[in-house]
Amino acid sequence: MKKIAWIWLASIGFTGCHTLDLNPLSEASTGTFYSNQTELELAVNDLYRSVFWNNDNELFSDNEWHRGQLTNAVIGGTMNADDAAVQTYWLNCYKAIARANSFLTSKDRAVANTPQSVMLRLEAEMRLIRAYQYSRLITHFGDVPLLTSPVALEESYEVQRTGKDEILAFIFTELDFAAANLPITYGAAETKRFTRGAALAVKARTALYLGKWEIARQAAESVMKLGAGYALHGSYQQLFTKAGETSRELIISVPRDEKQQVFSAAGYVQDNISRNAGGFGAQLPTRDILDAYECTDGKPINESPLYDPKTPFKNRDPRLTANIVEFNTQWLGYNYSPHPDSLTIFSSKENKKVPNKDSRAVAAFASFTGFLWKKGIDQTWPDRLVEDNDAIIIRYAEILLTYAEAKIELGQIDESVLNAINQIRARAYGVSVEQTTLYPSVVTMDAALLKKILRRERRVEFPREGLRYMDLIRWKLAEKALSRPVIGLPDPAAQSRAKWPFPGVTPIDGDGIADYSGFGADVKVLSQRSFDKTRQYLWPIPAVERRVNTNITQNAGY
Repeated sequence: MKKIAWIWLASIGFTGCHTLDLNPLSEASTGTFYSNQTELELAVNDLYRSVFWNNDNELFSDNEWHRGQLTNAVIGGTMNADDAAVQTYWLNCYKAIARANSFLTSKDRAVANTPQSVMLRLEAEMRLIRAYQYSRLITHFGDVPLLTSPVALEESYEVQRTGKDEILAFIFTELDFAAANLPITYGAAETKRFTRGAALAVKARTALYLGKWEIARQAAESVMKLGAGYALHGSYQQLFTKAGETSRELIISVPRDEKQQVFSAAGYVQDNISRNAGGFGAQLPTRDILDAYECTDGKPINESPLYDPKTPFKNRDPRLTANIVEFNTQWLGYNYSPHPDSLTIFSSKENKKVPNKDSRAVAAFASFTGFLWKKGIDQTWPDRLVEDNDAIIIRYAEILLTYAEAKIELGQIDESVLNAINQIRARAYGVSVEQTTLYPSVVTMDAALLKKILRRERRVEFPREGLRYMDLIRWKLAEKALSRPVIGLPDPAAQSRAKWPFPGVTPIDGDGIADYSGFGADVKVLSQRSFDKTRQYLWPIPAVERRVNTNITQNAGY
């Protein structure tokens, strides 16, 4: 994408689109719009917004929990047709689709004054955007209305749902058009615009989510062979900070910038940072995600002799301490120690000992799970109380694991599968894939074991990137993972110091799901997740849609 700029419709005609800001464009509604290149570009640029691209909320999964929410409708099992999150998701998808349809129907108004190459490229971008919205819809709702042109009000009352298989075929056709007509790369001044790789990456993810293994394999392999220069970033931890925003690993990312007024404000920042650093310690990693990281011998914690529940961060996959703050390390200017007897800690920022607000013996609302996120967070968060990291939607690591998973499911296990997984594992350890003695490389060709490894790899590679929820849905694991309680450290008065922080090794089953039921009072149930397998694998069609148009049927159970 060009350095994208969202400009209010009121400014149309006053500015070009070669340099783009990030302020939202109101929907074009005049009969004369789309009459020149500037207006075409403005219409396309308006849909490069995170509201149309964000992956699923991590709070819908077993990786993250927010102290203030107790449960949300997904993990609380209370989702219904009037749920605000459901309505917003549906609305945003169809809002983007409507704008894309309007563009594609009206773009030829500008044919006389817009170069054909530009027209074709913008059409490809719009068709990619529309295809992605339908991908989001069918993976969450199943059958949905397929609209490919503007619909008059009187016609809208007759719209019905289209089978998801028909929509999927449409999606693949649109993405093939986009891949054929988008450039592989842009110049340095046009970063982050959709490319051929972006179209293929969306195709690979969509095919994976719908179990179209051969299409997923082909699309992922096409990205790998594209010649676009995609590569894993040298530092896993750095990738998610400002320093990683120009990384060759990013295939689709949405630019965000405080100066352009596209950012998360103080409340979100404080929810995610330590209380010592001025935050609330409220949006937290779960014990489940911490226990998912294997040890440095490549074995899960319940199988590895290297694991000690008294020092749970030691001898672990380096991504653990890249994503979650390790106990007794300096973080955002303060030593992080949630131990109930750690009443004061040393502050490198203040160069003295200070009260430890991250211990619940000092501050009752310090992290209830005992953990804090580190991924994507740096000192600028407490310093500015602003978060404006670019939103990562798809990156090259996902393509490698999509390729590996598709090949495993197809029974095509070979060295390329192992290499795809090992590239990511090696990067975590800061070594090259060939240095197999320096990281726990995967060597097995056993399909069942590879499937377990692949699923664990996706989980520990992508926390906070919004992929875990859909993995649980498509692997049919949501009914298990999202029916277990969220657990945390006992209250300080009840915490056995001899069992701090963890009373024993967590049992983990063959699906990678942890079981804390045997620990009794040595853990505290913070919240009970609930997932209704009879209905929740699909979301409900929003009730407001069905009140307006009774021809739209509802999913079972809602």
